[in-house]
Amino acid sequence: MSEPTIALVTGANKGIGYEIAAGLGALGWRIGVGARDQQRRDTAVEKLRAAGTDAFGVPLDVDDDASVVAAAQLIADHAGGLDVLVNNAAITGGIPQTPTTVDPATVRALVETNVIGVIRVTNAMLPMLRGSASPRIVNMSSSVGSLALQTTPGIDMGPVPAAYLASKTFLNAVTIQYVKELSDTNILINSGCPGFTATDLNGFRGVRTPQQGAAIAIHLATLPDDGPTGGFFDDAGTVPW
Repeated sequence: MSEPTIALVTGANKGIGYEIAAGLGALGWRIGVGARDQQRRDTAVEKLRAAGTDAFGVPLDVDDDASVVAAAQLIADHAGGLDVLVNNAAITGGIPQTPTTVDPATVRALVETNVIGVIRVTNAMLPMLRGSASPRIVNMSSSVGSLALQTTPGIDMGPVPAAYLASKTFLNAVTIQYVKELSDTNILINSGCPGFTATDLNGFRGVRTPQQGAAIAIHLATLPDDGPTGGFFDDAGTVPW
């Protein structure tokens, strides 16, 4: 029998992240549930295991170097490697958030988690991903970070928080640079937009369920070896950068 695919999902203790873990676990994958809150992490792992998923907890604060290094070591020791990384953990910074009034500390916190956190985790996991036969990196972004959509006449994206939007644009730019640098490897790297999903990040104002929001990440995590890389996708297809 072949070894199960091993995936790490950050921010997997609730919402979209939990549903990504559940969806990949239903495929028979072994899932590392990355989360910084121990109680929520343990509860998520127990729930996933009760549903038949081979899940294990990964203490992980994407803002903390030591935590990320320890998480990589735990995965190496516990699972022996990593095939798929889903960078899902993110914060919104609260509302209102206009560029003329936003606290610079909020901008800094958003970039630290939503961008630098992704870089920190990705770089720590890359040695294991390089050793995988079919490695995948999925960065959970948002169409609100699309400069093309933001500047297209007639498209109203609503009162999007300015710093959150900018952090996703920043993440998209970083994703493209990873694609360029790792173009000589077999790692497929893509950004995914879950759509306006009802989670605690937006006060449950979204119109999509967490299961629906998780679908694009599951799709990109399970791409065939000849699948796309360097793209930005949602359920409807390609999202413009």
